[in-house]
Amino acid sequence: MIDTKALRQEQLEKARQVIRHDAFSASFVPEFIAGADVGFEENGTITRAAIAILHYPTLKLVEYQIARVETALPYIPGLLSFREYPALLAAWNKLDLRPNLVMVDGQGIAHPRRLGVASHFGLLVDVPTIGIAKSRLCGEHEPVGEALGSSQPLIDHDEQIGLVWRSKKRCNPLYISIGHKISIESAIYWVEHCMKGYKLPEPTRWADGIASNRPFFKQTMQKNL
Repeated sequence: MIDTKALRQEQLEKARQVIRHDAFSASFVPEFIAGADVGFEENGTITRAAIAILHYPTLKLVEYQIARVETALPYIPGLLSFREYPALLAAWNKLDLRPNLVMVDGQGIAHPRRLGVASHFGLLVDVPTIGIAKSRLCGEHEPVGEALGSSQPLIDHDEQIGLVWRSKKRCNPLYISIGHKISIESAIYWVEHCMKGYKLPEPTRWADGIASNRPFFKQTMQKNL
């Protein structure tokens, strides 16, 4: 029997540990930025995580790792980070390089208990982390303008928990939130500086492509690494 009450309590305790401001100097420029993505295989029994590391500012892939681990927890709404972080940690521990900033495909503090996978993972690895989600988990926002770069604050119980940002015209906006050790202003700054005309910033676009074993990414990896 899974003690969901205890896991929710753990989320609340960990959420209080999340640092919501920049834990780096004003002159901070990351040399390596990672993207992280998690998926599931074999009817959910295997959790697969991919971490791609890109050099900044070239945004060239310099390393990637994939880890597959036995899924430890069934899908329980609101507790997804407990299901996903073991594979992320396994991939992280295989890396030769250590990124200065991590962009996670998922929620940061834009979560009912303010601990999505980006915040949970950021706490575990103690690195500035940004949550970049494709859909809303909680909170409300005004309609986002159609112009590139349009945004609206994501609000939950009178608290701003993220920013809804139009990363590409004629595409649904992204939900960007603090993961750990970063402000929302810096989070959106670095996401903007990792865009190359696609909906997703390059770090998470690469992580998603590698995890999905898409032909373009596979060919590019073989050519560049």
